[in-house]
Amino acid sequence: MSELSFEQMLEDSLKTIRNGEVVEGTVIDVKEDEIILNIGYKSDGILTKSEYSNTPVDLTTCVSVGDTMEVKVLKVNDGEGQVLLTYKRLAAERGSKRLKEAFENEEVLTAKVTQVLDGGLSVVVDESRVFIPASLVSDTYEKNLSKYDGQEISFIITEFNPRRGRIIGNRKQLVLVEKAELQRALFERIHVGDVVDGVIKNVTDFGAFVDLGGADGLLHISEMSWGRVENPKKVFKVGQEITVLIKDINDTKIALSLKFEDQNPWLDAAVKYAPGNIVEGRVARMTDFGAFVELEPGVDALLHVSQISREHVEKPADILSIGQEIEAKIVDFNEEDRKISLSMKALQAPREETVRDYDEDVVDVDIDSVAAETEE
Repeated sequence: MSELSFEQMLEDSLKTIRNGEVVEGTVIDVKEDEIILNIGYKSDGILTKSEYSNTPVDLTTCVSVGDTMEVKVLKVNDGEGQVLLTYKRLAAERGSKRLKEAFENEEVLTAKVTQVLDGGLSVVVDESRVFIPASLVSDTYEKNLSKYDGQEISFIITEFNPRRGRIIGNRKQLVLVEKAELQRALFERIHVGDVVDGVIKNVTDFGAFVDLGGADGLLHISEMSWGRVENPKKVFKVGQEITVLIKDINDTKIALSLKFEDQNPWLDAAVKYAPGNIVEGRVARMTDFGAFVELEPGVDALLHVSQISREHVEKPADILSIGQEIEAKIVDFNEEDRKISLSMKALQAPREETVRDYDEDVVDVDIDSVAAETEE
C-alpha cells in the first residue's frame, strides 16, 4: 500500500459539506462587516453582515473570537475558494417554525419594533418578520405610531401564512384582555366616597376624563370646584396627576368630583356672612334685576338693583362692571337655600337735605305762625 501524503491525510480528515447544510463553527476573526469561522472544512467560512441579520449591525458588538455559532452553508465555493455562510436564513427558518407553534398555541410573544410603517408596525422574531397592522396595535385608533419605534411589545399571532408572506400579529387583543382585568380589579376596589389618584386623559368643554387605572371617570365641569369654572381647558392639562372623589358609580360609569366636603365654603358661612357683616366681593355676572357677587369660590350673593345706591339705578350695568371689587353689607342670609342678599346702599350715608328743602320748611313754619297769630 502506498503511503498517503500529508496533504491527502489532512484533507481526508476534514469533513465534506454541501450547500444548504447546517454546520457549527468557531469564530476565529471578527470585523465590523464580516465574521470568519472555522467550520472544520479545508476552507474557512465567511459570514457577511448582510447574511448575519436584516438589521444593520456592527458585527464586532455581536460576537467575539472563540464563540461558537450554528450557520447554514450557502455556497461551498464562492469562486475564491471560501465557503459562504448565512446565519439569518437559518434563524428565519427556525423563527418561522417558532411562529407557527406560537400561532397554534396562541402563545404571547414579545419582540422589539424594528420598523414603523404607514400601515402598522414590523417586528422580528428570530429573523422572521411579523407585521402588526395599525388597527391591531391598540384598542383605540392611534394616528402616530412612532412612539413604538424601538420598543418591546407583546402580541399574539392571529394569521400564519408564510407562503403568501402573511404573518400577522395582534397586540389589540392583549390590550383588551389587560384592560378588562384592570377594570374588574378597579371596580372591586373603589366605592362611592373614596378619594383616589388618577391622570387627566382628555379635557373637553364639559369636563375632563380621568384615567383611574382600569377605567376612566368623568369629572364634570360642575364638579371641578366649589366655585365657577368657565373653561376646563384653562384649568387642566392632559397627563396631569390629580386626586379626586368618587361621587357616583353607575355600572361602568364613574362620576368624579373635586368638591371635597371638608373644603365646603358653606360650612362656616353662617358666621362669616351673618346679617350686618360688612364683606368684600367681586361682581361675577349681572342681570336686569341685580348683580351676583362672588364672596369666595362657591359662595355667591345677590345685590338687587334697588340696593346698589340710594340714587335710582335703572340697570346694574349702569353702575357696575364684571370683575369689579365692591364692599357691601349682608342684609339677609338663608342657609337652607344658600341664598345671601347684599346692600351697597346700606353703607352709603343718608341723602343730605338741600338748602331748598330747608328754606321751604322755614317758610312753612312762618306761614303757620302767621296764621296762628291772625286767629288770635
